[in-house]
Amino acid sequence: MKKLKIYIPGIKFPSISLTGNYCSLNCAHCGRHYLEGMLKVTRSSLVEYCKSLEREGYVGCLLSGGLDSRLKVPLDKFVEEIKAIKRETKLKINAHVGFIDEKDLEWLKYVDAVSLDFVGADEVIKRVYKIDKTVKDYLKILDILTENGVRVAPHITIGLDFGKIWWEYKAIDMLVEYPIDVLVLDVLIPTKGTEMENVEKPSVEESLEVVRYARERFDGELSIGCMRPLGKWRLEFDKGAILAGVDRITNPPRKVIEWAKTIRDVEIIYECCVM
Repeated sequence: MKKLKIYIPGIKFPSISLTGNYCSLNCAHCGRHYLEGMLKVTRSSLVEYCKSLEREGYVGCLLSGGLDSRLKVPLDKFVEEIKAIKRETKLKINAHVGFIDEKDLEWLKYVDAVSLDFVGADEVIKRVYKIDKTVKDYLKILDILTENGVRVAPHITIGLDFGKIWWEYKAIDMLVEYPIDVLVLDVLIPTKGTEMENVEKPSVEESLEVVRYARERFDGELSIGCMRPLGKWRLEFDKGAILAGVDRITNPPRKVIEWAKTIRDVEIIYECCVM
């Protein structure tokens, strides 16, 4: 098997919310919970903050936040700041975007990668995100990005439909038709305080079936992202994913790292897994 890249972003690649804890949505799986764990940086302090990150040895950051009423993470309101970060530092930028359009290409050309949550079934979009969007809208985002040379890493969350696994295979089939070099697989975490709090987490084996299918269909680098259940579940899943031939994995347990070194060449990278 090829070298396994183990990504540990928290040490040198922080996640920044540019909207604080605000999001116009209240998605069934998130309920704004995941914004709470991000660093909060205001527009006026963003450039200086990123300069301080570089001085302290950080290599990049994720620019993210909640979606506004346009269903965008409002990074288009930070164009000058993003330009300044790229001009005045060597930091890499991964951007979490929402439903961008052609006008966003003005600032997208300055980021190193775009992370795009991708859903492959209209009914799942409505059940989970509660928005009036369809798969065609997601595909349009991919068209805009790939046709204009913006590097995009789609993310599929296994079990996003209240723990049920079915649409993920259709999503993989759609994505393999695009010129993407990294596909990220996350797994639903039933999170306290959300609509999915009491949903049973997807089983390890069912989740691994999706990983194996993606490995069979996708020629680029397959990554296991940050979001997946902890504890024994993660231990078993991560080992299975590594045996299935994933190229990248984020924040595996120490036991898994040591085990992986016995079967594959391993490289530790302190960045976001799409970089």
